[in-house]
Amino acid sequence: MLKVLVLVALWCACQAQEAKDVEGLKKTVNSLARQMMLQQLFVEERIRSDGDSGIKQTRHSRDGTKSYFSTSFTDSRIAAIHDHTNNIRTVGMGEFIAVLNGVEFRTRHNDYRLLMPSKTKKTFHSVDPIPFPDVPPAVLAKKTVNEQVIEMREWFKAWKNQNFKVRDYRKFFKPVMCYLEGAWTKSSKSINEPFFSDRHFIDASSWFDLQEKIRFTSYTGRKSNAENYAYLPVKIMNMMNGTIPEFAQWNYRIVCSPVNKDIPLKRLRVVDDLAARVSNNKKTMKEHSESRAARFQINPFPYPNWPKTDRPIKRGFVDSIMEEIPGKDNFGANLVDDSFGLTSATFTNVSVPLNAAYYHRWFRVMRRDAMGVNVRARGYADNNVYMAMTTQPNVAPMRVTDCKMSGKGKARKRTCKTYEQRWTYAIPLEVIYLTPLYNWNPYDLEYKGEANRPLGRTVNMPAVKGGQMRNGGLTKQTAYNGINSRVYYKTPAEFFNGNEVNKDRADTAKGVAGVLDRNGEVRSVVASGTRIYLRNIPGIGTMRTRYPIMPVHVEGSPIWKELDALKDVVLEQKKFLKLYRTPPVNGGSTGPKPTGPPAPKGVTLTMAYTVKNPPGEHTHTVFLSGEEVKSLNAGKAVTVDTTEESGHSHNLVLRQSNPNVTTGAKYYYVTCDGKKVCWDAHGSAMKVVKKL
Repeated sequence: MLKVLVLVALWCACQAQEAKDVEGLKKTVNSLARQMMLQQLFVEERIRSDGDSGIKQTRHSRDGTKSYFSTSFTDSRIAAIHDHTNNIRTVGMGEFIAVLNGVEFRTRHNDYRLLMPSKTKKTFHSVDPIPFPDVPPAVLAKKTVNEQVIEMREWFKAWKNQNFKVRDYRKFFKPVMCYLEGAWTKSSKSINEPFFSDRHFIDASSWFDLQEKIRFTSYTGRKSNAENYAYLPVKIMNMMNGTIPEFAQWNYRIVCSPVNKDIPLKRLRVVDDLAARVSNNKKTMKEHSESRAARFQINPFPYPNWPKTDRPIKRGFVDSIMEEIPGKDNFGANLVDDSFGLTSATFTNVSVPLNAAYYHRWFRVMRRDAMGVNVRARGYADNNVYMAMTTQPNVAPMRVTDCKMSGKGKARKRTCKTYEQRWTYAIPLEVIYLTPLYNWNPYDLEYKGEANRPLGRTVNMPAVKGGQMRNGGLTKQTAYNGINSRVYYKTPAEFFNGNEVNKDRADTAKGVAGVLDRNGEVRSVVASGTRIYLRNIPGIGTMRTRYPIMPVHVEGSPIWKELDALKDVVLEQKKFLKLYRTPPVNGGSTGPKPTGPPAPKGVTLTMAYTVKNPPGEHTHTVFLSGEEVKSLNAGKAVTVDTTEESGHSHNLVLRQSNPNVTTGAKYYYVTCDGKKVCWDAHGSAMKVVKKL
């Protein structure tokens, strides 16, 4: 009996010790998890103090003798933008690294679609197609295609000249705001594709699989050839019962929303990203504004004309646009942020509660803070982040308990309240002007829907069984049999004059395609989807329809702000002359003028257009420095590399056919890649397109 009692006592002691050990392990796990949460907070806070929400970097594609030649958030194109004009709704945009509210992440190749938050559904990430503008009735009233072409040009002329008195283009040229949205979502094993692209997707079977692929490619320096990997961080959001971690998965999407007002073109001005200007052949501001490397700023003031002098402002014009865009609860939601016992109110009226379900930066509260103001900005020092509240259970919540003392004397007591909220974050990416070309179909070509559906696939099916697939040729056997979501060619070729503007190797549209109409006749048409630049319209010229306005992460850095101020002072000396401690030489109309002959000017050349297939129709650009022009004019040969187009470039030996002339110089190549003729049949004559 005594032995039994001893054994029972030992067992009880072991159980007690085991329970004590388990409790100790729980505390250890909780402490470690807590430290990991605080470490993640530290990383986010450090990123927040380093800069604002914005894009940070695109994939490295070039280097040079100066640091500014290498890729940053831009090189020859901002945020890797390009054209997929042959797709009905696809907007070309490559990979980039971005920061949203202190979270740094890397996207896949985006190529997003013109979709908007749903107006009828509340389900997570439900979207609707953005309506395309109508065709002006004055165009449709014309009986022939040629007459419609002439009338349609007049509408584009009115838009370019911003003249709505004779033709009110504002009804048919509609701006949309496209934005980058991110959120901490509840973690799951399966991949949740955040937004649809008909060209790209996250190529992983699970979040763990994606993480391993990112770890491997970062370790080895490789990449997904289709650019379908994304680095999307994970963190511990909360601890259940102090022992079970609640993980949150960062995810993002790119969506658009119609703007409920006109944005006059004069509201947009190019941002002077000086490194991009210098590295891209020393472009003037005007030349830079006409390139794919440019980003723009929208005049924040209520009036469309820019003020003569830059000055501070809080809530501006872009705020009024973003405040029309809902978060993940979609249109029609109404949520109130009453955390810490202070209800958020609109910026313009403190007595009107703010609808926090829509994206916003600025708001007010009833009581003034320790600095004596009641105006608030989302975030501590983030100039760019827009936030929206949501009730979507897929978004990971954050909780806080706030305690306050209330009452007087003996009745004074401590009252606590726990708040649980879910938030998402966004920055504007670009303004896209939708034009009547999306809907204009003067040849009445049959639209057969999505390309991957049975009817859509008939667009490319051969004329006879086993024959050649239709590829948009100009014969009845090779012309597309109607159009679909990826073969969206319906604008009459004669509407434009010339080739695609600033064509990029990532662009996918053909120059001119043949499409069979409903009577079996071949119609020569061009792509009708989204372009950065419209082709040349006779009598009007080229026009831009995509205006990147994305902020840049480093703009929030004190170093960037100092350099930005220095850039203005140096490049606008007359304006800032009084800031100089000593008068600048040749600045502000003071000091001696330079003597001697002027430095030779550079020249931009293009090669003869080729249609050889492969690689398909294209040309190349060559930039000659002033010294190279001087050598050519002296009768010497110069070796240069062309720009990369259609996946290749050429090495040329150039000469000037009429040396020792001051105007009208003519250039040609002697050899192309070491041969007398380029392998893809470019003619030898070079065309002067711009003098620098």
